[in-house]
Amino acid sequence: MHKQANIYIAGHRGMVGSAIKRKLESKGYSNLITKKHGELDLTNQQAVNDFFETERPEYVFLAAAKVGGILANSTYPAEFIYENIMIEANVIHAAYKSGVKKLLFLGSSCIYPKLASQPLKEEYLLTGELEVTNEAYASKDRGNKNV
Repeated sequence: MHKQANIYIAGHRGMVGSAIKRKLESKGYSNLITKKHGELDLTNQQAVNDFFETERPEYVFLAAAKVGGILANSTYPAEFIYENIMIEANVIHAAYKSGVKKLLFLGSSCIYPKLASQPLKEEYLLTGELEVTNEAYASKDRGNKNV
């Protein structure tokens, strides 16, 4: 990426997104595009498409997600899955349609089995049961038996 590239960081206020933003700023990247949820609802397909058409990011870091704790994950499993799938689908498709050069989609360590060996490796995916309290949040790529 060149230092003047338009870079969109979805989820720039979260733990990972804010770390990406700080790292890019420290490396001299100056055209970072950020939007708070109140400014851009990533579950709204038209709003996301309009944003990409207007801002024309060249690179996208997708670190945005609906997150909660154990109680929220357990209480609202369908809402978590739905909102996260909509965010992912809208951002990835808009990035594709607008010609984004690269998109980095970040997942959560919660998608790995509860008893996976440490350190985690990609090949550990789908090799065991998830932590029950993470299923609604983490199993968006696996389906969810509790919905």
